[in-house]
Amino acid sequence: MWVRGLVLALCLALGAATDPGFVVRITQAGLDYAHQHGIAVLEKELAQLKLPDISGDFRIRHMARVHYELSRLDLRSFHLPYSRISLVPNVGLQVSISNAFANMDGNWRVKMHFIRDHGSFDLKVENVYIKISLKLGSDASGKPTIDTSYCSTRISKVQVHFSGKFGWLYNLFYNAVESRFRKTLESKVCESVASSVRSELQPYLHTLPVTARIDAMAGIDYALVAPPTATAQSLDVDLKGEFFSLAHRSAVPFPPLPLPLPPDHDRMVYFGASSYFFNTAGFAYHAAGALAFDITASMIPKGIDFHLNTTTFSAFIPQLDRMYPDTPMKLRLSAASAPFLSISPGGLSLQPVVDVQAYAILPNASLAPLFLLSLTGNVSAVINVKSGHIVGSLAVGRIRLSLKHSDVGTFQVRMLQSIMNIFASSILLPRLNARLEQGFPLPLPDRIQLSNILVRFHQNFLLLGADVHYQPREGR
Repeated sequence: MWVRGLVLALCLALGAATDPGFVVRITQAGLDYAHQHGIAVLEKELAQLKLPDISGDFRIRHMARVHYELSRLDLRSFHLPYSRISLVPNVGLQVSISNAFANMDGNWRVKMHFIRDHGSFDLKVENVYIKISLKLGSDASGKPTIDTSYCSTRISKVQVHFSGKFGWLYNLFYNAVESRFRKTLESKVCESVASSVRSELQPYLHTLPVTARIDAMAGIDYALVAPPTATAQSLDVDLKGEFFSLAHRSAVPFPPLPLPLPPDHDRMVYFGASSYFFNTAGFAYHAAGALAFDITASMIPKGIDFHLNTTTFSAFIPQLDRMYPDTPMKLRLSAASAPFLSISPGGLSLQPVVDVQAYAILPNASLAPLFLLSLTGNVSAVINVKSGHIVGSLAVGRIRLSLKHSDVGTFQVRMLQSIMNIFASSILLPRLNARLEQGFPLPLPDRIQLSNILVRFHQNFLLLGADVHYQPREGR
């Protein structure tokens, strides 16, 4: 479990060699924070090591053979006062612990001819050095993997104090006991490390949502496209970063662009979301048929003196009142193609093209087509991070209208500008922003919270920076 903390930052976002749509960068500050938590847990875990009984025989010169037993070995504490975690370029992570010390007690028993004695002992281990190398990778499904590629423990000093009558005898077999104990403890420490990686850290890494379901229509593929890469300054994790339709996943018709994150290191973790990441969202929702929207009379907010019927529209299209007098209407908005978003240092923008089909609702509930408009406009976005989700809101600039087809004769399209502005600002935009306020989940493992959020726009990608807070389970 302790290793979980040491490489916690790796999980903040953790998979075919291709440009990623989403990149997570963990800085040294993020690793240091994780390491601080991990060392505290490691101290507790090492203090719970179970050591086997030690027994053996040795011969005293010119005397008889002596048999000794050490039992009920109990580690009372294991202190790790000096430690650090470091990046090993192109390899992974290394944890170095120095000047560690431990305290232990237990029972002893000795037999030599007619001499038999037993009692207790106190033991202090000092100047313990532990070095651990962790190799990071990914499996065939794009999930992150981690393994202990190297572990060594070296104990420089062992002090034992025996209680009993025959002090001269204890001194005789002290060297044999000290050597056996040193080798046993060194082996057990590394066994504990390897076991923790397999049973605690690897399962925790798998809490990373490689596939994140957003709603009933779409999800996000956060699979690793390559093993995590350690550099001298950071740990970079390349993710697919692609939205997809849950009903039918199809190939995205455009490739991801290179995503060169800037060398920022003020935050513990950085997320790079490319324009590809956002544009696959439009592609997925368009493929799922979600970019269609009906506006009916019941959706017009109270307080707006406007009725969605032919009487209102006849002020701009006089022939409507003659063809369909005082008849309720419905507008169907649909995107002719998936919207394409652009990201630059100036911000995030898009120019969607929306078809607006107007219908008259006849007494038998059938629909009579009236006219088809093409609506375009400049849309800008504000982005933030809230509760581990990318959230946003849209603002619409001037709307431009053109007539694509009319079933009621010719009319001046510009006369409908004010009506379309009302529909966009009072009905369509609030619904879009309500959905964007729910946001899209970032690739975070369990019990991770983000704070001190930074948002920066770069050419073709959005950079999010944050500090990390890890909330352990109660009782750990």
